[in-house]
Amino acid sequence: MTAPFRIGLEKRLDPPPYVRWLVPILSILVALGFGAVVIGLAGADPIEAYLQILAGAFGSPAAWLDGEFYAVSETIVRTIPLILTGLAVAVAFRMRFWNIGAEGQLVVGGVFVAWVALFLPELLPGIPQTPWVYLPLMAVAAILGGALWALVPAVLKAALEVDEIITTIMLNFVAILTYQYLFTGPWKDPEGQGFPGSAPFPEFAWLPRIGGRVTLGLFLALAAAVVVWLVFDHTKLGYEIALTGENPEAARYAGVRRAGIILAVMLLSGGLAGLAGFTETAGISHRLQQGLAIGNGFTGIIVAWVAKLRPGWIVLVAFLLSALFVGGDQLQISMGLPASIGAFFQGMILLFVLGGDVFSRYRLRIARRAHVISAEG
Repeated sequence: MTAPFRIGLEKRLDPPPYVRWLVPILSILVALGFGAVVIGLAGADPIEAYLQILAGAFGSPAAWLDGEFYAVSETIVRTIPLILTGLAVAVAFRMRFWNIGAEGQLVVGGVFVAWVALFLPELLPGIPQTPWVYLPLMAVAAILGGALWALVPAVLKAALEVDEIITTIMLNFVAILTYQYLFTGPWKDPEGQGFPGSAPFPEFAWLPRIGGRVTLGLFLALAAAVVVWLVFDHTKLGYEIALTGENPEAARYAGVRRAGIILAVMLLSGGLAGLAGFTETAGISHRLQQGLAIGNGFTGIIVAWVAKLRPGWIVLVAFLLSALFVGGDQLQISMGLPASIGAFFQGMILLFVLGGDVFSRYRLRIARRAHVISAEG
């Protein structure tokens, strides 16, 4: 017996503006609801767990009254590289260039920073050894390192049509293994008592802190978001990036050189990811060591996708995801839940946002089946 109704998806010809933002918000809420179910199955109280996440990420009112802002400062520390990698991914994804290599580009940026901080003072002792000189040099080196690393898949794509997903993923491994070789081999600190890691940077190569462990890298990340917004919405390059991504044929007829746009996009994308390596090494670790490659490049993909590739929303989403990570660490301490709970929420949010994206482009349609009556004679 055939059902009297047919259920299907119908493409929205002109989705209302509110749909584009309401669906991701609802998707995140559904993901958090699903997370509550999983926490309950693990034997913990979901409401208490979420309260612990809030306390771990932002602190408590009592702590604020005492002038204690450690929790929120740690959330901001985690936010800074996610803003930069989210922007890096957004630049590439906007033209449908699937750069999955922000992690490797971040690492190479950090390696270039370490070289400037550790070896340039000996090579060029005449350069004034002050933060005003060295920090800009290190930032430029980080941008250059990330951009050069991103240039490899860009050239392969532009010249030979090599799939960028494969090349950027593989280059992540090359970058990570190379940097691990450096701080456990030729750059290893001879006074480190056997612990892996380079020598510490001289203090003039440290990013100044503005509170807790939060550094001036925060303002650098926010400035980068403004620059990317200006490029996207107010420059010819931004128009060409969007046009190439949405309609390559139209871009070609408009005179846009696809190879040139690919190179420009990946130089900008890689430079932003490399800048995240600068904020981490010059601002947090002050040396090259294990912990630079902790997944910020991959999380940047989630940040950019949830934020719909919009720079302003990338800042907000990066902050909220960082709160989940930092608050998730609190769950391990206070409730005995696994340390991977933050990564679990990250995966659930991405899964439900991707699923919800279908409903921002399609609507559910229920139609009555037409009955066909045949007559004989």
